[in-house]
Amino acid sequence: MHQDDRALAARLLAGDEYAFRSFFDEYFDRLYRFALSRTAGRTDLAEEAAQRALTRALRAMQQYRGDASLFTWLAQICRNELADLGEAERRRAQREESFDASDSARRRAESVASGEPAPDDGLHARDAAGALRRVLDELPGRYGDMLEWKYLEDWSVQRIAAELGTTFEAAQSALARARIALRSALEARGHDWRELLP
Repeated sequence: MHQDDRALAARLLAGDEYAFRSFFDEYFDRLYRFALSRTAGRTDLAEEAAQRALTRALRAMQQYRGDASLFTWLAQICRNELADLGEAERRRAQREESFDASDSARRRAESVASGEPAPDDGLHARDAAGALRRVLDELPGRYGDMLEWKYLEDWSVQRIAAELGTTFEAAQSALARARIALRSALEARGHDWRELLP
C-alpha cells in the first residue's frame, strides 16, 4: 500500500535532488488548493500554509510510514499549519508582515543586491546577506533568478511570467515553490530563515 509514496519519501530522505523537485512540483499546487478551500479564498494564507506544510513535512519525513497516502499525511500537516496561522493572525496581527511589506526585509534584500550592509544592521546584516546570496546561487533551476527578480529587482509576477514564457498563475506557483526551496535550503545549512527573511 502506497509503495510509490514510501519510495518517494525514501529518496527525499536520501537527499535525491530530483525527488525534491518532484515532491514540490507534485504537491504544492494540490496543497494550495486544499488550503484555499479552507481559507475563504485567502490566497496569501493558502500559499503560506502550503509552503509551511511542505517545509515541515520535509523536516519530519522520517515519520511518514506509508499507512496513508503521502497527500493525506501532507493534508493533515497543512490543517495544523492553517490552525497555527489563523491563531497567529488573531494574536499577532501587527507582527504579521509579508516579505514584500517588511522594511527590514526590503533593506536586507537591497543590501544583498548591492553587496553593502543594510543601514544600522552592521556585521550581522553583512553575514546574513552573504548567506542569503550563497543559498540563492545554489537553488535548483531558475528559483534563485526568480527570487532575485521578485525581491531584489521588484519585478511583477506578470513580468517574471513573460521572462519565463509562462502564465501568471504558473509563475506565481513557481515563485511559491522557490520560496519553499529557499527556506528549506537555509534551514538545511543551519540558518534561521526568520532572521534572514523577517
